[in-house]
Amino acid sequence: MASSALRVSLLFLGLSAAGAFEHYGLRRCDFTSAEPKDMEYSLSVYYNKHLMARFSSSVGKFVGYDKYGQYQADYWNNQSSFLEAMRSSKQRLCQHNIPLWYSHILSKSVLKDVFVYSVAPPAGGHPAMLVCSVYDFYPKKIKVSWRRDGQEVSHDVTSTDELADGDWFYQLHSHLEYTPRSGEKISCVVEHASLKTPLVKDWDPSMPEAERNQIAIGASGLILGLILSLAGFIYFQRKSRGRILVPTN
Repeated sequence: MASSALRVSLLFLGLSAAGAFEHYGLRRCDFTSAEPKDMEYSLSVYYNKHLMARFSSSVGKFVGYDKYGQYQADYWNNQSSFLEAMRSSKQRLCQHNIPLWYSHILSKSVLKDVFVYSVAPPAGGHPAMLVCSVYDFYPKKIKVSWRRDGQEVSHDVTSTDELADGDWFYQLHSHLEYTPRSGEKISCVVEHASLKTPLVKDWDPSMPEAERNQIAIGASGLILGLILSLAGFIYFQRKSRGRILVPTN
């Protein structure tokens, strides 16, 4: 799967007085891989949430976004030593750290569970609905699709966003509304960084294992009850044969 853009930010603040005015800068490393050509360093300068000026490694200088920001950008761009230090920030902050993040954090991918099950469809739609639930996966980027008899389904499919569990893991639920056909094969296909090949989970229209177990337990209890009842009846009959019945007036 293609790498998604990632971002690491550092923030520094300057306050003139508590609860008054705020001046701050935001340093960022945006990257799609650990290669230097896929990295960009930027420094954005704000005043009371208003962007004044920004430096980016792809431009190589400051750009102002308002009258004062343009004045400040011109001043910084004329400070050769300061501008050179900004240009070296990509190597110092991004190129040095991003390979470490990739090897120690971003390369740790996982996907725990995938379930395909049937639910009641909404009124007025197709007579059947399947859900493909993917649990405990990281990183966030994932693709979940449906196949019907080997062909990808592009309609009557809805999906939730990647839902954060609050522990670095995510979950996602994809829904397929459809009209069942005899002998068809429906599959949920999951593509994720933790998988070398797409994971294909087929829908089994037979009774779920939990329901089969409940029926088996119930049937076993019924049979056991019948056996005990029959044994009790036979015992009662044998005991009755040895009795002498005395008529009462």
